[in-house]
Amino acid sequence: MSPDNHFQDLKRIISASDGKAKRINVIMPFLYEGRQHKRSGRESLDCALALQELAAMGVSNILTFDAHDPRVQNAVPLIGFDTFMPTYQFLKAILLSTPDFKIDSDHLMIISPDEGAMNRAVYFSTILGVDMGMFYKRRDYSTIVNGKNPIVAHEFLGDSVSGKDVVIVDDMISSGESMLDVAKQLKDRNAKRVFVCTTFGLFTDGFDKFDEYYQKGYLDKIITTNLNYRDPELFTKPYYQEADMTGFLASIIDSLNHDVSIEHIISPTYKINQLLAKMRASEAV
Repeated sequence: MSPDNHFQDLKRIISASDGKAKRINVIMPFLYEGRQHKRSGRESLDCALALQELAAMGVSNILTFDAHDPRVQNAVPLIGFDTFMPTYQFLKAILLSTPDFKIDSDHLMIISPDEGAMNRAVYFSTILGVDMGMFYKRRDYSTIVNGKNPIVAHEFLGDSVSGKDVVIVDDMISSGESMLDVAKQLKDRNAKRVFVCTTFGLFTDGFDKFDEYYQKGYLDKIITTNLNYRDPELFTKPYYQEADMTGFLASIIDSLNHDVSIEHIISPTYKINQLLAKMRASEAV
């Protein structure tokens, strides 16, 4: 089914409630048309229109994960809109799968693959107390390919990554071209290991390129959540690690059903600090 079909089915389910529900909460892990969130030319504002449709149908709260731009909630200012980040689950997945992973400024650096992922990288690096670097996309504005200016190169801004583990954080992997190019550049700069953490792993062009980069040593591990459909082939890959969001999602639903504030769930800071304290305590023993 296409995203459009899923969205129509969602509206049918809401309509079937026939106005009898006390409150309608919509949990949409991958925000519908979340990347069509702003207008700079004559684009349609699909995400804003979809949110307004749901609001008009009586939806009280919309909950999503890692919205590409949370400011899209301005389209529906009178209903609840919350976006949750899987930062804690990423860190937990890395620590469970990589026992020798060290969290300090001498051994670790957080990388933003582009300007759009800066907020995620800034939070991750700040909570862990490590340095951050970023890439920006240099484009050829004299040419248009498939409606976009092609990327000429990814330029790096930041301290040296030599000998350090690096964690690249972003909201999604689509074809993965940009992510793989960033991973290769980091390895070329003598990064020790490259970990990729993305909320949604779509892998629209398959896994061949990822397999190739893993075999060449450009890529060490890819961590994605289980918030979207994943091809079963992905689970056979030696570089893949799942960040399980099941318990987190259950906590959100439980809080909503008991009319309890979800404020303590929105920010993962407390849980991350607990995890770091536990890790440091075990290292000290």
